[in-house]
Amino acid sequence: MKEEISELIEKAEALRQNTEYKDALKLFRKAAFLSKRDGYFDGFIGATIAIGDIYRMVGDFDSAIENYEEALDACEALGDELAAADSMAGIGLSLRALGRWREAIRVVKKAKKVYETENDRKGIAFSVWAEAGAWRVAGNIRKAIENFMNSKNIFSSIKFRPGIAYALCGLGGTHRISGKYPESLKYYRQANKMFDSIGDKFGMAYSHCGIGNAYRMLCNYKNAMEHLDKAVNLYETMGDIVSYSYTLWSLASVYKVKEDFANVRLYLKKASKNFKKTKDPRGIIYCNMTLGETEFMEGKHSHAKRRFLSALSIAEKHNFRLEKCHCQMLLWGMRNQGSENRRRKSQQDIGKNVFRKPSCYKKIGVDLDFSTIPFDIP
Repeated sequence: MKEEISELIEKAEALRQNTEYKDALKLFRKAAFLSKRDGYFDGFIGATIAIGDIYRMVGDFDSAIENYEEALDACEALGDELAAADSMAGIGLSLRALGRWREAIRVVKKAKKVYETENDRKGIAFSVWAEAGAWRVAGNIRKAIENFMNSKNIFSSIKFRPGIAYALCGLGGTHRISGKYPESLKYYRQANKMFDSIGDKFGMAYSHCGIGNAYRMLCNYKNAMEHLDKAVNLYETMGDIVSYSYTLWSLASVYKVKEDFANVRLYLKKASKNFKKTKDPRGIIYCNMTLGETEFMEGKHSHAKRRFLSALSIAEKHNFRLEKCHCQMLLWGMRNQGSENRRRKSQQDIGKNVFRKPSCYKKIGVDLDFSTIPFDIP
């Protein structure tokens, strides 16, 4: 029976590598059931962690955590420290996606200690990469960049190319949100070439999305749309609704700058529905901000203000420092533009602007400066 289970897991893993998540999930579930029935705990742990990974990839984070925790219980009963660390790392990534970045960092650091004790270099690099992503969500951009670079260096030292490519994507994303757009494009292009050479479909989608966003911030909207469309098509075929939805938001952001408000609403409606389904607070924040900008440009200032305040409330609840700053800048921009319009209408010089511009970006290692709506949010 062990051979049959091993064959099931092998087939399931091949399907997962090919991003055929639904079919892979069925086989992993069967392998987990048979392993549990027959007392084959190694098979049960491996299959259950894999189930957690797939649920995480498709945006069902609660189910992912449930499976990782079930695997963790079995690991602790068997004394399998490395598999326990893998489970904890998966839990950390799922918590990060739910906006619970403090818990995510705590759990990932526990996993890292195990990897260090076992001298598992790949595990150490993976946990550093996972921690970097949590710091990015928290808005500590300096720490995120430092950890992504450390992760890349460790992966490079063991010549693990998939890990190097994902670390490059992390560096691309953090450099974009820090305002360093050419650097962002460079990292994503490097990752894209590497993913192409190793045949990683998810990585290809991830890097195309990043390249598109870098071009968007460089105001090259033609190339931005080309790469974002490639990412959307790949994510849609995989069933990864979280990454798909962030890419839809990116497309909506391009249409926002072009003042094509019908398409802005079309893409945001799809993205927002998915973010609510997956309980992704950051995604909801970004949709609220972009829809608020659209309403402001349409002259619906009271609607826009409600959107910005709603986004700010969520950002403050989760202590997302970057998104909180974006919201404050949008509120400032709305008030500032409103006061300027009133000044021009009355043809009176009201002197110094009474609305002080937020200075929160520099505090978190971000080199951004917006003055009017629409903001091209990175």
